[in-house]
This record gives sequence, structure tokens and C-alpha cells, in this order.
Amino acid sequence: MLQSLTFWLLPDPREELIQAWYMDDSDEDQRLPHHRNPQQFVPFEKLDELGVLSWRLDADNYETDPELKKIREDRGYAAKLTEEHLHTDEEIRYCVAGSGYFDVRDRDEAWIRIWIVLPAGPLHT
Repeated sequence: MLQSLTFWLLPDPREELIQAWYMDDSDEDQRLPHHRNPQQFVPFEKLDELGVLSWRLDADNYETDPELKKIREDRGYAAKLTEEHLHTDEEIRYCVAGSGYFDVRDRDEAWIRIWIVLPAGPLHT
């Protein structure tokens, strides 16, 4: 007897907190989204290929979060925020509240803007 199987495509949990798109070439205010026209979103698989990693951590306890501490130790992260730069070690951005952009270049030198957001509310998972 054949059984019918139903597969549900679960959304990527990163979709709640992260969006990425190719940027336009405008010199306008860099605080603006800078979407291309038409908009060209970047799938998470592309970010994965570029080595852009993400974790969902306890933002309410970032100073003592053991998972964040382990990531820092395992990956050798150090705090540094500067202008556009290139380096041989990794860089981390941790969003505790609000939102922000993180811009990277793909392998073809096109700019990708990554929007990171922490939703409103006192509890986070």
C-alpha cells in the first residue's frame, strides 16, 4: 500500500531578521536602502556562499550569553567597526536593538546590502 507524503517548506528563520539585496550605484545618502530598480533580493544561499553567517542569540543577555561567548572563542572574534576595509580575519555585527545595514561585495564586486533588524518587544528567542 502506498502512503502519501506531504512536505511543508518551512520558512528560513532568518527571514524575520535579515534581508539582503543588490544595491544601486547612487551616491545618495547611504542611510537609504539603495534598492536597484527593479529590486533584486539576494537569497540566503548566496550569502552562505559568500561566508556571511548568522545566528539567533539571546539579545537580552548579550553580555553573558554562553552561546555568543562560545562563538567568539571558537571563531576568534574581536570588536572592530571601521569604514570599508579588507582583512584576513572575520568580523561580527551583533544587533541588540533596532536595525542596521551591513554592506559586502560579492565575488563579481557588486555591492550587497544586508539589513539586520531586531523586532520590537522585550522578549526574544
